[in-house]
Amino acid sequence: MDNMNIDEIPKTHPRYKSLVTREKLVEFFNKGIVVAHGLVAQGRGEAFDYILGEKSHDFALEAEKVSVAYLLISNFPIISVNGNYAALAGEDVVKLSNSLNIPIEVNLFHRSEERIRKIESYLKDLGARHVMGSECKKVKLSNLEGPRGIVCEDGIYKADFVLLAIEDGDRTQALRNLGKKVAAIDLNPFSRTAQSAHITIVDEAERATKNMIKISDELMQLGKCDLLKITESYDNKSILSKAFNKMLVNLKDAYDKGMLINF
Repeated sequence: MDNMNIDEIPKTHPRYKSLVTREKLVEFFNKGIVVAHGLVAQGRGEAFDYILGEKSHDFALEAEKVSVAYLLISNFPIISVNGNYAALAGEDVVKLSNSLNIPIEVNLFHRSEERIRKIESYLKDLGARHVMGSECKKVKLSNLEGPRGIVCEDGIYKADFVLLAIEDGDRTQALRNLGKKVAAIDLNPFSRTAQSAHITIVDEAERATKNMIKISDELMQLGKCDLLKITESYDNKSILSKAFNKMLVNLKDAYDKGMLINF
């Protein structure tokens, strides 16, 4: 698969979607949007997706629904986007942002102003109406050391609800400690990010964002009282338990069968 163009991958290949994702990340790495560390993160996430069966489960859909409800009722919600999230789900992030009129902030663990501008430009080319990161007034989060604590004053610093994906656990914890509600898309329920977030979406980033677009069409018809009922009944500990249980069931099934592929 070395140097293969995405268009050259046969759609009949049993791992077509996975191969397209890998090629896309390499393409965005070459464009300077994804860093090498992001390729490692993708591999780790894909391993957990294998165990989950590479589909959105009920526990993921529930967390996605609650996240959309929070996006609709929060005073200053924001979508935090890094290189991997832009590469994997940029078009869908823009659709969700524009549909709900929620701003995007480009915020990076491996931060450089050049890469922030590249991601901003990419999202704007996709039609994003409100993206910030490079030209905003910047402030430093008091409880997060290094460049990753730099945020936009009218973005993450001001936000009361943050949706993020494929994120660093320390930053997720820091946002939570500042009193912000945090929803995290993370395929690894063992991660610090998954454990620190108020809402953990154990799902692949592109699938999760597409699901939230569909869910938003439904929830936008509801009043605030109904949306509050959705958020108030949510139990993230239960969601994580269901994710762990699904992995346990799938691993037990694999253990019992031994051979999972019929040759």
